Amino acid sequence: MMYLVLFSLASVAGCAQSQDKKPSETSPYFRPLTPEEERVIVHKGTERPFTGKYDKFYEEGTYICKRCGAELYHSADKFDSGCGWPSFDDEIEGAVKRTPDPDGMRTEITCNHCGAHLGHVFLNEGFTAENTRHCVNSISLRFIPAGTSRMATRDTAYFAGGCFWGVEYYLEQEPGVKTVASGYMGGRKRNPSYQDVSYRNTGHAEVVRVIFNPAETSYEALARLFFEIHDPTQVNRQGPDVGEQYRSEVFYRTELQKDIAEKLIQLLQLKGYEVATRVTPAATFWMAEDYHQDYYANKGGTPYCHMRVDRF
Repeated sequence: MMYLVLFSLASVAGCAQSQDKKPSETSPYFRPLTPEEERVIVHKGTERPFTGKYDKFYEEGTYICKRCGAELYHSADKFDSGCGWPSFDDEIEGAVKRTPDPDGMRTEITCNHCGAHLGHVFLNEGFTAENTRHCVNSISLRFIPAGTSRMATRDTAYFAGGCFWGVEYYLEQEPGVKTVASGYMGGRKRNPSYQDVSYRNTGHAEVVRVIFNPAETSYEALARLFFEIHDPTQVNRQGPDVGEQYRSEVFYRTELQKDIAEKLIQLLQLKGYEVATRVTPAATFWMAEDYHQDYYANKGGTPYCHMRVDRF
């Protein structure tokens, strides 16, 4: 009886137990910044109002992160709030992360890809029907005019297949993959912690976000690898890890990603696999705690919950 209790607790908690801190905060996709850009983007400064390049600027196009190039805002969502900084009432889905300031008075917005400081978001001011104002420093942005030929150098995929440590381990070794981050998606709670996801029935899955260069690898290649590094026939578990957070799920960003995932599932079904993998629209990606990032690279060893099996 004692053995069963101990096994149950270990299974619920899964392989993500360590509290060791990640030793390195460096990232390979950061662009060199000028001293003034660093003051705002890295050290969370603020440029003086009415001085930014994009304050009174309304050309059609897309605003991207100055540091990493991730797309953040469409020009159609920009409006004049009179505040002295560029204002947007909506962001590109999944592009911007919100974090309450330590003083509890404001909510900071950062690039969800690289963490660059953008500004703050304010609600219920009545400027537009969205009732939202992203107040953004111009210096945190670059503008890409509509119709400009801009070769895609990055795309994003989201996969859930058990403990995110193992999924991250295999995907970040794939050529063309730039970064892989562990986090949470698909549940009800905003900004969940690992404890929330593990013990409080939030509905979130342990998810990895994969940033890759489409010129070097394809979404289909990554999805095939995903289906081979975990067992897609298991329901709400992966190996010894048991719980809804360990489910198999593809969170697609585009209809093309959805079609590819569904095609691969059909191929596996034709081979006799009873695939349990869900295919769901991507939602907000909540970054997991630092000690979950690059776990096996930092701690050494290899995953015991995952191994590659040739299924195609």
